[in-house]
Amino acid sequence: METSISKEQKTAKLAREVLRLSGDSIVMNMRFLDVALSKIRPASKPGLKGMATDGRTLWYDDAFVLRRYKREPAYIARCCLHSLLHLVFYHPFRYGDVEVTYWDAAADIAVENVMLEMDLHFIKLHKDTERKAAAAALKTKCGALTAEKIYRYFLREKPDEEELAGWKLLFHRDEHMFWNMPEQLEISLAEWKKISERVRTDIRTFSKGKFTGKNGNEDSLEKNLAEAVRDRYDYGDILRRFMVTGEEIHPNDEEFDYIYYTYGLGQYGNMPLVEPLEYKDIKKVKEFVIAIDTSASCRGKIVKGFLHRTYSMMKSAENFFSKVNVHIVQCDNEVQSDVMITSDEDFEAYIRTGKLTGFGATDFRPVFAYVDELIEKKRFENLKGLIYFTDGYGVYPEKMPDYDVIFAFLNEDERRPAVPHWALPVVLEEEELEDAGEQVMPENGEKTGSSYLENRQDQRR
Repeated sequence: METSISKEQKTAKLAREVLRLSGDSIVMNMRFLDVALSKIRPASKPGLKGMATDGRTLWYDDAFVLRRYKREPAYIARCCLHSLLHLVFYHPFRYGDVEVTYWDAAADIAVENVMLEMDLHFIKLHKDTERKAAAAALKTKCGALTAEKIYRYFLREKPDEEELAGWKLLFHRDEHMFWNMPEQLEISLAEWKKISERVRTDIRTFSKGKFTGKNGNEDSLEKNLAEAVRDRYDYGDILRRFMVTGEEIHPNDEEFDYIYYTYGLGQYGNMPLVEPLEYKDIKKVKEFVIAIDTSASCRGKIVKGFLHRTYSMMKSAENFFSKVNVHIVQCDNEVQSDVMITSDEDFEAYIRTGKLTGFGATDFRPVFAYVDELIEKKRFENLKGLIYFTDGYGVYPEKMPDYDVIFAFLNEDERRPAVPHWALPVVLEEEELEDAGEQVMPENGEKTGSSYLENRQDQRR
């Protein structure tokens, strides 16, 4: 028995030493990850198939660590860095709103690609050449290999089990068994957000390529970090900022007395003593302005997607009044058109037949001046907000309006001028908007609203 215990203790000690050496290698080669690495503690978990993290602890099996280290010394450092990058990129914290099988594969590909692009000698493995080729081929299909972009590609293409198994064989490193336990993960979510921001700042502090191999770069790392740290907004939540209290016709159960109602029916047949109230004060979206920057790099499909998402929200009875007052204003350096929308049918028709006009320089001020005129003319009862769909390169107004303003951008762009302090900048997903634009199809299968795309491109030629 003593011999058996001694052997187990020796195995555990050697595994801990391998983990320590792996951590040291990461810090020596990637100093911007030192704080992140210090936040997770290695801990043995016998019987685990490999390695796994819950946001606080990096779990491992002693025998697995020694076996893989003996076979390929860089493997354990690669696994440690793989799990660490999952946390830095917030991958475990997205389990609540994703298709798990696709997200697992997308997250693994994203972190492995970061390491492949950085070309660091201490984590190089056999078959990395094959992995690079597979990642490069995928990149041509979905652009930057962030987990979010890969995931959306998988949602569109719906790879089968065999294809997913192929991706797993190449890019799988750790188990995601703790990712579906939010009670454990949420504890450290806020902390990991701060860590990721610091990592991003530290990378920018040092010169380009300082922490990469001879042929490596940090582009993929920075893109994944940008995707992770940016604020995400649910589009429905954005629109619900514009809610107002109003009346809508339907029975008000809170004020209606059913005792008198049923008593009257019982005593006098078909004659109730009280009629149900046909209105109720509720809070929904009734009025807002959509401004479209026709000078921006917003392709027709993107614009259609943006409008289609808004239209889909309007069809939700719980968020919007049945009759609305929405103005869709197109503007470059002057207001080009204004279409008033009063129902989801009007919105659907606009998406189907509308055209983009303008294509001059960008100036946001005319839209705000025009909306002020509409307010003066009593075209709005209680305007709560304006959404400006743009690339952000234009002249902003200096004066704060009397309603909320949201500037909706397509992509992160550090060179973009800062929005005024009174406005809220949000970044929408370009791929999601493109997919939404593709959904705008009539029953015969032909795309509607194609004039958005063709007319714009023709004029720019």
